[in-house]
Amino acid sequence: MIDSSGAHVVLASSSDENHPPENITDGNNKTFWMSTGMFPQEFIIRFPETTNISTVIMDSYNIKHLKIERNTSPNAADFEPVTQEELEHTEGHLQLNSISLKGCSATHLRFIITEGYDHFVSVHRISVKT
Repeated sequence: MIDSSGAHVVLASSSDENHPPENITDGNNKTFWMSTGMFPQEFIIRFPETTNISTVIMDSYNIKHLKIERNTSPNAADFEPVTQEELEHTEGHLQLNSISLKGCSATHLRFIITEGYDHFVSVHRISVKT
């Protein structure tokens, strides 16, 4: 399992100085990135090299619909869809999701949150299984 080893957020559609995008890959689910309302929201994670990914583990709050896209390019462009998920509403506690990517390879993963259970959503941690 890679717990964000060398992976970092290269783009986020919103940023709050108290809850910055870097919190997504710091390995600590007590810190988090929070959207600033409105949908869609997105963030892109870059791996140090192209990585085969079997599963993405995401700890989040209030996310209803999520799309994940990937690319193997050195640039964060030209993404292709990998999966989309409807996440269960977990009132008062984190959504703990294990999302299969079936061994796809990626240099970048783009996470697009198209709908939430509230105006604001948060992502506490992303880790991947290779």
